[in-house]
Amino acid sequence: MSQGTLICGFHAVASRLRTHPASVEAIYLDQARQDKRAQTLLAAAQQAGVRVMLVERARLDGMARSVPHQGVVARVVPVPLPVHLDEVLESVREPALLLVLDGVQDPHNLGACLRVADAMGAHAVVAPKDRAVGVNATVRKVASGAAESVPFIPVTNLARTLRTLKEQGVWVIGATGEAEQDLFHTRLAGPLAWVLGAEGEGLRRLTRESCDELVRIPMFGAVESLNVSVAAGICLFETRRQRQAG
Repeated sequence: MSQGTLICGFHAVASRLRTHPASVEAIYLDQARQDKRAQTLLAAAQQAGVRVMLVERARLDGMARSVPHQGVVARVVPVPLPVHLDEVLESVREPALLLVLDGVQDPHNLGACLRVADAMGAHAVVAPKDRAVGVNATVRKVASGAAESVPFIPVTNLARTLRTLKEQGVWVIGATGEAEQDLFHTRLAGPLAWVLGAEGEGLRRLTRESCDELVRIPMFGAVESLNVSVAAGICLFETRRQRQAG
Protein backbone atom coordinates (compact mmCIF):
# COMPACT_ATOMS: atom_id res chain seq x y z
CA MET A 1 0.00 0.00 0.00
CA SER A 2 1.22 3.50 -0.79
CA GLN A 3 2.55 5.44 2.19
CA GLY A 4 0.93 8.64 0.94
CA THR A 5 0.41 11.71 3.10
CA LEU A 6 -2.00 11.97 6.00
CA ILE A 7 -4.49 14.81 6.31
CA CYS A 8 -6.64 15.20 9.39
CA GLY A 9 -10.01 16.72 10.27
CA PHE A 10 -13.39 16.88 8.58
CA HIS A 11 -12.81 20.15 6.70
CA ALA A 12 -9.50 19.04 5.21
CA VAL A 13 -10.69 15.55 4.27
CA ALA A 14 -14.03 16.70 2.84
CA SER A 15 -12.32 19.43 0.83
CA ARG A 16 -9.81 16.98 -0.69
CA LEU A 17 -12.61 14.52 -1.41
CA ARG A 18 -14.57 17.26 -3.16
CA THR A 19 -11.75 18.82 -5.18
CA HIS A 20 -9.40 15.88 -5.85
CA PRO A 21 -11.25 12.61 -5.11
CA ALA A 22 -8.83 10.51 -7.17
CA SER A 23 -6.00 11.51 -4.82
CA VAL A 24 -7.71 10.02 -1.74
CA GLU A 25 -6.48 6.47 -1.17
CA ALA A 26 -8.41 5.70 2.00
CA ILE A 27 -10.33 7.36 4.81
CA TYR A 28 -10.08 6.21 8.42
CA LEU A 29 -13.12 7.15 10.49
CA ASP A 30 -13.73 6.82 14.21
CA GLN A 31 -16.13 3.88 14.50
CA ALA A 32 -17.88 5.60 17.41
CA ARG A 33 -18.98 8.55 15.27
CA GLN A 34 -22.55 8.10 14.08
CA ASP A 35 -23.42 11.78 13.75
CA LYS A 36 -24.62 13.61 10.63
CA ARG A 37 -21.16 14.95 9.82
CA ALA A 38 -19.71 11.46 9.73
CA GLN A 39 -22.65 10.15 7.68
CA THR A 40 -22.26 12.96 5.15
CA LEU A 41 -18.57 12.16 4.75
CA LEU A 42 -19.34 8.46 4.35
CA ALA A 43 -21.87 9.22 1.61
CA ALA A 44 -19.42 11.49 -0.23
CA ALA A 45 -16.68 8.85 -0.03
CA GLN A 46 -19.03 6.15 -1.31
CA GLN A 47 -20.07 8.34 -4.23
CA ALA A 48 -16.41 8.99 -5.08
CA GLY A 49 -15.51 5.33 -4.79
CA VAL A 50 -13.14 5.87 -1.88
CA ARG A 51 -12.98 3.15 0.75
CA VAL A 52 -13.66 4.09 4.36
CA MET A 53 -12.31 2.03 7.25
CA LEU A 54 -14.00 2.30 10.62
CA VAL A 55 -11.31 2.14 13.29
CA GLU A 56 -10.84 2.77 16.98
CA ARG A 57 -10.00 6.30 18.03
CA ALA A 58 -6.69 5.12 19.48
CA ARG A 59 -5.55 4.16 15.98
CA LEU A 60 -6.42 7.63 14.69
CA ASP A 61 -4.51 9.16 17.59
CA GLY A 62 -1.46 7.13 16.59
CA MET A 63 -1.76 8.10 12.93
CA ALA A 64 -2.31 11.82 13.54
CA ARG A 65 0.09 12.01 16.49
CA SER A 66 -0.25 15.50 17.94
CA VAL A 67 -2.51 16.88 15.19
CA PRO A 68 -6.22 17.19 16.16
CA HIS A 69 -8.15 14.86 13.86
CA GLN A 70 -11.82 15.13 15.01
CA GLY A 71 -12.22 11.42 14.34
CA VAL A 72 -11.15 11.30 10.70
CA VAL A 73 -7.83 10.82 8.91
CA ALA A 74 -7.28 10.34 5.17
CA ARG A 75 -4.32 8.89 3.34
CA VAL A 76 -3.78 10.86 0.14
CA VAL A 77 -1.29 11.15 -2.70
CA PRO A 78 0.11 14.60 -3.50
CA VAL A 79 -1.78 16.76 -5.98
CA PRO A 80 0.65 18.35 -8.45
CA LEU A 81 0.86 22.11 -7.91
CA PRO A 82 3.29 24.64 -9.40
CA VAL A 83 6.59 24.61 -7.53
CA HIS A 84 8.12 27.73 -9.11
CA LEU A 85 6.80 31.28 -9.31
CA ASP A 86 7.42 31.32 -13.05
CA GLU A 87 4.96 28.44 -13.44
CA VAL A 88 2.36 30.33 -11.42
CA LEU A 89 2.74 33.57 -13.37
CA GLU A 90 2.62 31.76 -16.71
CA SER A 91 -0.53 29.83 -15.79
CA VAL A 92 -2.79 32.64 -14.48
CA ARG A 93 -5.47 34.03 -16.77
CA GLU A 94 -6.01 37.25 -14.80
CA PRO A 95 -3.70 39.76 -13.08
CA ALA A 96 -1.61 37.77 -10.62
CA LEU A 97 -2.47 38.01 -6.93
CA LEU A 98 0.21 36.68 -4.58
CA LEU A 99 0.58 36.52 -0.80
CA VAL A 100 4.18 36.78 0.42
CA LEU A 101 4.92 35.92 4.06
CA ASP A 102 8.12 37.22 5.61
CA GLY A 103 9.21 34.71 8.23
CA VAL A 104 5.90 33.36 9.60
CA GLN A 105 6.88 30.63 12.07
CA ASP A 106 3.55 29.60 13.59
CA PRO A 107 2.01 26.67 11.65
CA HIS A 108 -1.48 27.76 12.69
CA ASN A 109 -0.89 31.18 11.15
CA LEU A 110 0.47 29.68 7.93
CA GLY A 111 -2.50 27.31 7.70
CA ALA A 112 -4.91 30.19 8.23
CA CYS A 113 -3.06 32.27 5.60
CA LEU A 114 -3.38 29.45 3.08
CA ARG A 115 -7.08 29.19 3.83
CA VAL A 116 -7.55 32.94 3.36
CA ALA A 117 -5.48 32.84 0.15
CA ASP A 118 -7.71 30.10 -1.23
CA ALA A 119 -10.90 31.97 -0.28
CA MET A 120 -9.72 35.18 -1.96
CA GLY A 121 -8.37 33.48 -5.08
CA ALA A 122 -4.69 34.19 -4.49
CA HIS A 123 -2.58 32.34 -7.02
CA ALA A 124 0.24 31.37 -4.64
CA VAL A 125 1.69 31.87 -1.18
CA VAL A 126 5.41 32.63 -1.12
CA ALA A 127 7.69 32.31 1.92
CA PRO A 128 11.42 32.03 2.69
CA LYS A 129 12.83 28.54 3.25
CA ASP A 130 14.80 29.58 6.33
CA ARG A 131 13.45 30.88 9.65
CA ALA A 132 9.87 30.17 8.57
CA VAL A 133 7.47 27.27 8.90
CA GLY A 134 6.78 25.02 5.92
CA VAL A 135 3.69 23.00 5.09
CA ASN A 136 3.37 20.24 7.70
CA ALA A 137 0.49 18.21 9.14
CA THR A 138 -0.65 21.02 11.45
CA VAL A 139 -0.62 23.52 8.58
CA ARG A 140 -2.68 21.14 6.43
CA LYS A 141 -5.21 20.64 9.22
CA VAL A 142 -5.67 24.38 9.84
CA ALA A 143 -5.75 25.11 6.10
CA SER A 144 -8.80 22.83 5.70
CA GLY A 145 -7.83 21.72 2.21
CA ALA A 146 -6.22 24.95 1.03
CA ALA A 147 -2.72 23.44 1.32
CA GLU A 148 -3.73 21.21 -1.57
CA SER A 149 -5.29 23.96 -3.70
CA VAL A 150 -2.97 26.97 -3.27
CA PRO A 151 0.64 26.61 -4.44
CA PHE A 152 3.09 27.17 -1.59
CA ILE A 153 6.41 28.43 -2.99
CA PRO A 154 9.41 28.41 -0.62
CA VAL A 155 12.26 30.63 -1.84
CA THR A 156 15.91 30.87 -0.86
CA ASN A 157 16.19 34.67 -0.91
CA LEU A 158 12.97 36.62 -0.35
CA ALA A 159 14.35 40.06 -1.22
CA ARG A 160 15.75 38.75 -4.50
CA THR A 161 12.41 37.08 -5.26
CA LEU A 162 10.60 40.37 -4.72
CA ARG A 163 13.00 42.14 -7.07
CA THR A 164 12.37 39.45 -9.69
CA LEU A 165 8.61 39.86 -9.32
CA LYS A 166 8.97 43.60 -9.86
CA GLU A 167 10.99 42.97 -13.01
CA GLN A 168 8.13 40.77 -14.23
CA GLY A 169 5.61 43.56 -13.79
CA VAL A 170 4.18 42.58 -10.39
CA TRP A 171 3.56 45.55 -8.05
CA VAL A 172 4.85 44.65 -4.57
CA ILE A 173 3.01 46.15 -1.57
CA GLY A 174 4.18 45.70 2.00
CA ALA A 175 1.64 45.89 4.82
CA THR A 176 2.97 47.70 7.89
CA GLY A 177 1.39 49.74 10.65
CA GLU A 178 3.97 52.51 10.23
CA ALA A 179 3.02 53.33 6.62
CA GLU A 180 1.48 56.72 5.84
CA GLN A 181 -0.71 55.43 3.00
CA ASP A 182 -3.79 53.51 4.13
CA LEU A 183 -5.37 50.50 2.47
CA PHE A 184 -8.66 52.17 1.52
CA HIS A 185 -6.87 54.90 -0.41
CA THR A 186 -4.59 52.55 -2.32
CA ARG A 187 -5.32 51.52 -5.91
CA LEU A 188 -4.97 47.76 -6.16
CA ALA A 189 -4.98 47.10 -9.89
CA GLY A 190 -2.85 44.88 -12.10
CA PRO A 191 -0.53 42.04 -11.03
CA LEU A 192 0.08 42.45 -7.32
CA ALA A 193 1.93 40.80 -4.42
CA TRP A 194 1.01 41.54 -0.82
CA VAL A 195 3.91 41.17 1.62
CA LEU A 196 3.16 40.62 5.31
CA GLY A 197 5.60 40.18 8.16
CA ALA A 198 6.01 37.63 10.92
CA GLU A 199 4.13 37.60 14.19
CA GLY A 200 5.26 40.48 16.38
CA GLU A 201 8.22 41.42 14.19
CA GLY A 202 6.64 42.76 11.04
CA LEU A 203 8.58 43.18 7.82
CA ARG A 204 12.33 42.86 7.95
CA ARG A 205 14.31 45.87 6.78
CA LEU A 206 15.52 44.32 3.51
CA THR A 207 12.03 43.05 2.74
CA ARG A 208 10.54 46.47 3.43
CA GLU A 209 13.10 48.14 1.17
CA SER A 210 12.26 45.68 -1.62
CA CYS A 211 8.60 46.74 -1.76
CA ASP A 212 7.25 49.24 -4.30
CA GLU A 213 4.84 50.67 -1.74
CA LEU A 214 4.04 50.42 1.96
CA VAL A 215 0.42 50.46 3.16
CA ARG A 216 -1.27 50.26 6.56
CA ILE A 217 -4.61 48.76 7.47
CA PRO A 218 -6.79 51.44 9.13
CA MET A 219 -7.55 50.52 12.75
CA PHE A 220 -10.70 51.89 14.39
CA GLY A 221 -10.61 50.17 17.76
CA ALA A 222 -8.30 49.81 20.74
CA VAL A 223 -5.99 47.10 19.40
CA GLU A 224 -2.83 48.19 17.60
CA SER A 225 -2.06 45.13 15.51
CA LEU A 226 -3.68 42.12 13.83
CA ASN A 227 -2.81 38.47 13.46
CA VAL A 228 -1.00 37.94 10.14
CA SER A 229 -3.77 35.76 8.70
CA VAL A 230 -6.42 38.35 9.60
CA ALA A 231 -4.34 41.11 8.02
CA ALA A 232 -3.82 38.95 4.92
CA GLY A 233 -7.55 38.39 4.65
CA ILE A 234 -8.28 42.11 4.83
CA CYS A 235 -5.66 43.01 2.21
CA LEU A 236 -6.67 40.26 -0.20
CA PHE A 237 -10.37 41.00 0.26
CA GLU A 238 -9.89 44.71 -0.49
CA THR A 239 -7.93 43.76 -3.61
CA ARG A 240 -10.73 41.49 -4.82
CA ARG A 241 -13.36 44.09 -3.90
CA GLN A 242 -11.63 46.73 -6.01
CA ARG A 243 -11.20 44.33 -8.91
CA GLN A 244 -14.85 43.35 -8.84
CA ALA A 245 -15.94 46.99 -8.61
CA GLY A 246 -13.66 47.94 -11.46
